[in-house]
Amino acid sequence: AYKRFSELLPKEERENAFSARVPKSQILTLPELRANPFQHRICHVFSTSESRDDSMSFEDFLDMLSVFSDSATSDIKSHYAFRIFDFDEDGTLDRKDLEQLVNCLTGQGEESGLSSAEMEQLIQNILEESDIDKDGTINLSEFQHVVSRSPDFASSFKIVL
Repeated sequence: AYKRFSELLPKEERENAFSARVPKSQILTLPELRANPFQHRICHVFSTSESRDDSMSFEDFLDMLSVFSDSATSDIKSHYAFRIFDFDEDGTLDRKDLEQLVNCLTGQGEESGLSSAEMEQLIQNILEESDIDKDGTINLSEFQHVVSRSPDFASSFKIVL
């Protein structure tokens, strides 16, 4: 992990990799993130940058790798998945978050995008399946309940260097 992180830095900064921050643009060059539709959200959620530029320290990078590792528990993985999908960071997945989530998965604005009627139906289906308290949003515990019924979730929510 340290080798991969330091390789993202310019040569002259590599000996100080423990104290350096790698810009988001460099993090996104990792093949493991390049094709991920949530790459920007992943950087945002794991970055501790005070300037909110989504750059990562080595510790941030390790946190990201540990959450996406095989040894992370389903609870930890689902907590971070929820944070990644909570685009407006208000602690719930509402219709807007679900629409952005679906757009990330289907290719927003591309030929594969859904019509507004298809999008509405899909969001309605997601809420019917997941919104246990029927408040129109999915909170963390509702999300974790749904994820717990998906045997493939933990194994598919990973990055292997």
